[in-house]
Amino acid sequence: MLTKFMARAVLACSLAAGLPLASAALAQDIPEGGTITAVKAADTEKRIAFLSFQNNPFWTPVTEGAHAANTYLEQFNGTVDFIDLGDELAAEAVVAGIEAALVQQYDGIVVVPIFDGTARIINEAVDEGVPVISIIAEGAQPSKRMTFIGQDGHAAGQQIGAFLAEKMEGDGKLGVITGYFGATQHQARMDGALDYLKEHAPDIEIVGPFENRDKAVAAYSLVQDMTTAHPDLEMVYVTAGGPYGAAKAVRDLDLVGKIGVVGFDHTPENIAYLKTGEMVGLLDQAPFQQAFDGAVMMFNHLVDGTVPDADVVSVEGNLLTPDQVE
Repeated sequence: MLTKFMARAVLACSLAAGLPLASAALAQDIPEGGTITAVKAADTEKRIAFLSFQNNPFWTPVTEGAHAANTYLEQFNGTVDFIDLGDELAAEAVVAGIEAALVQQYDGIVVVPIFDGTARIINEAVDEGVPVISIIAEGAQPSKRMTFIGQDGHAAGQQIGAFLAEKMEGDGKLGVITGYFGATQHQARMDGALDYLKEHAPDIEIVGPFENRDKAVAAYSLVQDMTTAHPDLEMVYVTAGGPYGAAKAVRDLDLVGKIGVVGFDHTPENIAYLKTGEMVGLLDQAPFQQAFDGAVMMFNHLVDGTVPDADVVSVEGNLLTPDQVE
């Protein structure tokens, strides 16, 4: 594997020889999961602030994608600094993170805005000459960000809705747990599924929705409460973080095969319950790709003005079931 020392040596030799770095024999390839390559090396170091949260296992591949982008871009004279916004998702955390990045004079910002109330600070950053790319989820209010990389929440919800309608054979009780009321992406995933069911499977009765604030322990308690109030509950849909908490409740209540959990993200915690049957469906968001591609896309814009063709760069997920998990 190319070490940092070797990568920097390649960079120095290539620049000294006047050669484009991309042609250097030892240039490091992009990691598996990334899809965008650097267009050229920067004449001066380009510093990118990567702002993200850390409140459940979903964020692990996001963090890994940011770190992988940093390792990759070092050979092109780029730096990606991962900045942890904390474990409580809130617009205020995003605002404070962007304000700090502006004070530290980063050249570009990649951020997970999630909520309404973040557009103002994004606009301020762009007006100050610091471009912004948003990934994973953003608020409904438009901003001056360059592009959004992520999954279409409503379409993903529709995909889940079709899956639920088939699994439940058009009737029964479905418990719904969302992450944060007011989080645009979480709402879109919930609405997409419920809109589909209302049209195509109106006999399915909705229990909830409830909020778990992306916490597995809260999902665990909510499933216990739902099964107490509704012993005939058949399925639970978790729109955001912590679905494995719901799956653990199903196991502990000895209801495997009677209640299934459907949710998002192919994390190790979720996959373990998919293998043992508590979870019956998991839709991925390609979080590593979003993080890595977002950082490299920002670097390319900083070095040669490249702008994405689309206002939204859609990332497609893969819905896994227990018989597909291997």
